[in-house]
Amino acid sequence: MRPAVEIAAPPFPQRLTWINVAPLRMDKQRGRPVLVEFFDVFRPNSLRTLPYVRAWHERYAEEGLRVISVHTPGFEPGRDEDVVRAEIERLGLEHAICLDPEFQVWDLYGTDGWPSRYLFGPDQRLADAHFGEGAYAETEADIQELLGVERELVAPVRPEDEPDALIVVPTEDQPGAYSGPYEAGAVWVVLSGAGELAVDGRPVTVDHPGAHLLVRHQHSTAGVLELEVGPGLECHATCFSPGLAPDGATE
Repeated sequence: MRPAVEIAAPPFPQRLTWINVAPLRMDKQRGRPVLVEFFDVFRPNSLRTLPYVRAWHERYAEEGLRVISVHTPGFEPGRDEDVVRAEIERLGLEHAICLDPEFQVWDLYGTDGWPSRYLFGPDQRLADAHFGEGAYAETEADIQELLGVERELVAPVRPEDEPDALIVVPTEDQPGAYSGPYEAGAVWVVLSGAGELAVDGRPVTVDHPGAHLLVRHQHSTAGVLELEVGPGLECHATCFSPGLAPDGATE
């Protein structure tokens, strides 16, 4: 764990919408560690962190850990409360979630990207922070230290989550429906509506808004994407996830 710093946990603004719990106050959490994770149900990199956030809630809630996910929307459909609630239910999330459509909590934390993770100790001082995917083992080890427990860590969900994995930086996310060359471990699209896509000539049926995985490779791969969006769908972005470096590649 990093040395303690004098950064206090910001209070949650009033009149936020909370899911799975009654409205929470940060000052009422004193005496227990609190993990605050900024995420967006429409962002693939946020979805890739959720297995760990869910597991930490399931493993450590009874030990005293409070896990709070803050949904701050990066795409317009994420401002629709009904759509977000449906995605949270579909994803099976049961820990505390607050909706931050006006970026109030986001601005209090000075966050500038998804996902962002802040771990506060029982004294409500920042114990650690991480921005982006990864560092799951480090975060869980810090949680255990704050709780005074020791157990086997959550196993990596994907090969690229291994602490010593060599990762290739993927192609940058593209607005809208993108066709063209890319390098990545996986390809996603962010969609609203329902209908059918053509992905490299292959039909894909979409029955709910959200981030949808289209292509997954064993390691980071150079490819060419051909994407056609059918009636009833709107594509807000095409996103690329990192993958393992092929043998002999360097970072």
